[in-house]
Amino acid sequence: MPRCLVIIPAYNEENNIEEVVRRSQAYADVCVIDDHSSDRTPDILASIPDVHVIRHERNTHIAGAVLDGMRYALAAGYDYVIAMDAGLSHYPDELPRFLAAEPSDLVIGTRLAGSEKNKSLARKLLSRGGTVLMNSILPKDRRDGPRWIRDCTSGYRRYSRRAMEVLTTAPLQSRAFDFLLESLAVLLRSGLSVREVPITYRFTGSSLNRRIVLEALKMWWRLWGRSGTAPTAP
Repeated sequence: MPRCLVIIPAYNEENNIEEVVRRSQAYADVCVIDDHSSDRTPDILASIPDVHVIRHERNTHIAGAVLDGMRYALAAGYDYVIAMDAGLSHYPDELPRFLAAEPSDLVIGTRLAGSEKNKSLARKLLSRGGTVLMNSILPKDRRDGPRWIRDCTSGYRRYSRRAMEVLTTAPLQSRAFDFLLESLAVLLRSGLSVREVPITYRFTGSSLNRRIVLEALKMWWRLWGRSGTAPTAP
């Protein structure tokens, strides 16, 4: 039976961290990467049994937290990790969809039309736009999986051990939201397989701002340059 670890990057999540951890523990082992929280998050985590905690002494944002969770999973012998949000925008009760997904190096939780709760039109357009831009530069000659990925910016993902090994040794440049774009491109350009499972997404607030959006656009531009080909229309 494959071993799976849920990794949850958390920064100042005192209002949600206990619920998200306990609900996730019903399905798999849990590792929380406390990304230098300054609220009660560390104390709450210390009171929860059977959760592994990685405490960062400085804030490393999404990329640093997820990669540290992967390094722990590799050292501990896990076959898969599932990365999810600490703010309950991702539903822990949908973890079985990832656990039951067929073998694949990357399984993306796809936010289908009608499944996004409380999300503004602007955020929906950003997600759709990011997906179109990414699909325009991703390789189409994949050995496995769909040619068109429906949700390139979703952070609810399952990574195989092979995917973790690739990402933890690759010279990644991303730090925040752009990690979702760069990691996807790196894995697909390394010939790894991808699948999608439907998820529900509940918008609960976000640190996404103009600077982060600009960084994501810069990352797309760098990825386009590395692809060696011009973007193609869907």
